[in-house]
Amino acid sequence: MEAFDALFNRKSIRKFKQEPIDDRLIGLLIYTATQAPSAGNTQEWRFIVVKDEKKKKKLAEAAYDQKFIAEAPVIIVVCGDEKEIKLAYGKRGKEMYLLLDTAAAIENLLLAVHAAGLGSCWVSAFDDEHVSHILDLPPHIRPIAILPIGYPAEDPEKPSRLPLENVTYSESYGSKFKEPLGLKDLIEELMREIKIKYMKEDAKVKDPIARFVKHLLGK
Repeated sequence: MEAFDALFNRKSIRKFKQEPIDDRLIGLLIYTATQAPSAGNTQEWRFIVVKDEKKKKKLAEAAYDQKFIAEAPVIIVVCGDEKEIKLAYGKRGKEMYLLLDTAAAIENLLLAVHAAGLGSCWVSAFDDEHVSHILDLPPHIRPIAILPIGYPAEDPEKPSRLPLENVTYSESYGSKFKEPLGLKDLIEELMREIKIKYMKEDAKVKDPIARFVKHLLGK
């Protein structure tokens, strides 16, 4: 799957089919997460794969009763090693770099989930202590995100995004960014081409990720 396809079409999924996910595919997803950049290549991210039904329900409860979390076949909890990053970068590493690095890994993982034909939702609203207790996390391992993952049982509309001129400035804050002429048309055309390409079965077969997943599942 092309990078722009994943970037434009990834969306949050909260309903999942009760279809198991091959452990090799889970491994591939986590491997993509570890390809993200990190401060000084510290790689302080840590991943916990949860399939146990009781633990999944407990994690959903810890996330303020977001019940859809427990319905996913697999949950990946992304954590950060505060001790590791603090050794390298002190207080700033613990308070900032840890969040930046794990966020980069999470986004990689979410894009890979979409590319593999799966769905997920980035959940950060949870009780840290409760999650730590459920997963037996040592004091220096901080839970950052809960990612329920499964084959989508819904196809929601993707929320709209603010125009570039609302969020972008030129040279300094407050100096309005002028959107290049024709940029919007270019993006829309690119999205149309992606949609047409990936509606064709032969294009999907040529895609290495899709081909890998088909081979993995024996399809």
